[in-house]
Amino acid sequence: MTRELYLSVDVEPDGHVPGPSSIVSLGACLAALRDEDGAVAALDPDAEGHSFYAVLRPISDRYVEKALRVTGFDRATLEQDGRPPAEAMPEFLAWIDGLAAEHDALPVLAAYPLGFVWQFTQYYLHEFAGRSPFGQSAHLDLKSAYAALAGSAVRDAIKRRMPSALLGPKDSKTHHALDDAKGHVDLLLGLLRWPERAR
Repeated sequence: MTRELYLSVDVEPDGHVPGPSSIVSLGACLAALRDEDGAVAALDPDAEGHSFYAVLRPISDRYVEKALRVTGFDRATLEQDGRPPAEAMPEFLAWIDGLAAEHDALPVLAAYPLGFVWQFTQYYLHEFAGRSPFGQSAHLDLKSAYAALAGSAVRDAIKRRMPSALLGPKDSKTHHALDDAKGHVDLLLGLLRWPERAR
């Protein structure tokens, strides 16, 4: 079995799609390692070097006021203090590559919900770092995984309907990208270990 390194990733954008809209903040953390035998080991997202966070400068003049307000940032602050994506995204890529090499595993992006996070992350990695370490399909949607494993409708696979034990004590929706990425780690681990839970 391929060794895989799971990274929990979250973005807080100022709109609905990348290009016309910008990532305001990006957060990611190390979450789990699946070894050659399929065993899943939890990794500490709070350990030194196990997380990445950046507040980014807008790439477009367009934004959705409601979406921007949710992020907790204002446009003037982002334009003045946000990091240029052409600087931050190569750092993000190098951080992922370094962790993958350290653990001798291929990286997988995990997110809830994946579609939203994936489109922004992939666009920014390709546009500003030149490539994505996740290729075109190394991703795991926590929402869809729960629906499949629990026999739930996808539209019903929302966190308030999931068992609290599966979500864990760190579940977060503060709209701080790194807090939310870390908040999804317990859910990710529970889903990866679901066969063990079901025995």
